[in-house]
Amino acid sequence: MNEMYNMSIVTHYYGVVAVLGAIFFNLLMLKKADDIQKYKRFNTLFNPINATFIGTVIFTGVIMMAAKHLDFTVENLLMIIFAVVFIVLEVKRSKRLKYLRVSDDFDTYKLYAYKLFGIELFVTIMISAWMLI
Repeated sequence: MNEMYNMSIVTHYYGVVAVLGAIFFNLLMLKKADDIQKYKRFNTLFNPINATFIGTVIFTGVIMMAAKHLDFTVENLLMIIFAVVFIVLEVKRSKRLKYLRVSDDFDTYKLYAYKLFGIELFVTIMISAWMLI
């Protein structure tokens, strides 16, 4: 049982690092994007990878809670809320991009996406820093 718990902690840590890497990679690709169609194509390919990283973090967190029969502490509840907020932000960003037409203003979408990525980045770093303390 302890081996599973220890493996979950390591996987959880690397999952969080992967989520941070995905956020930075998304920011970089958004910064470099000039064409809506190319950026939509990139997102079509990268969003499942991003969702896998998020799912890894959530799944390993659930494994850790189940393996140690952990109670719903403030930290656990905040991480659950964070996961829900993170998923909602990603869905909102993807949905807005999905319905973005070529005639629409891509710069307006970029500002919106930067704001959402900024929120995701801030919350991820804050939760990570809090857990390391």
